[in-house]
Amino acid sequence: MISYDYPFNERIRTLLRLEHLFASILHCAKSQHDADHHCALLGMFHVLDVIDRVELKTDLLQELDRQKFVLDNLRGNPVIAEEVLATTLREIEQTAQLLRTTPGKIGQPLRDSDWLMSIKQRAIIPGGVCEFDVPSYHYWRGLPAEKRQQDLHTWLYHLMPLHDSLRIILRILRGSGAPTKFVAPSGTYQQMLGGAKLAQMLRVKVLDDTPCFPEVSANKYAINIRFNALDGMHKPKQYEHDVNFELTLCNL
Repeated sequence: MISYDYPFNERIRTLLRLEHLFASILHCAKSQHDADHHCALLGMFHVLDVIDRVELKTDLLQELDRQKFVLDNLRGNPVIAEEVLATTLREIEQTAQLLRTTPGKIGQPLRDSDWLMSIKQRAIIPGGVCEFDVPSYHYWRGLPAEKRQQDLHTWLYHLMPLHDSLRIILRILRGSGAPTKFVAPSGTYQQMLGGAKLAQMLRVKVLDDTPCFPEVSANKYAINIRFNALDGMHKPKQYEHDVNFELTLCNL
């Protein structure tokens, strides 16, 4: 099934954007091709841009500590797998410790590199990192793939505490709700929200062969889902048939 995540607040929206960037970085860094390594480096620059706009370090530490407290209280619960619980707690402790001992802002050594920042500045310009603009970068892209990968892993090391922290938090968030099956008549669905604790994210899952995708608008009172069909380069239009899907409301 294809899954679509929709955040309800800016905090979760930022974590999902970072998760998307890290997935692309890690994928491209494994490649041998210099074009993929270029994309990986651009992804790191995008991560720096995101975390420069919001201070995540303190927020992530607070959330990890809170989740550790919540999970600690589940010890001895007969419906909880003790081995899985212990593994998750150990992972949280290790990640929080690594994040806590990271000096200064996340990724600061990358910002301190005049060479990397010169590339970042030129990369904003369309085609701005051509060989005649930044010959040193052109030289780096011509180095053996193993050397480029080594450099990427060195630079990425300074961002991994962020990656590991948000990975744990999003995994807990996604596992916090129970999926419920629904049908969207003629491609539309609405659900009123209630309860004292507001959802922070919803997940919509549809079968792989479903010829449409969901667009969600939501607030603290209601969820509206409209399934649209994509027709080449034309503007998506509403799918006019019933759609079977799964909906999960998630909260930390």
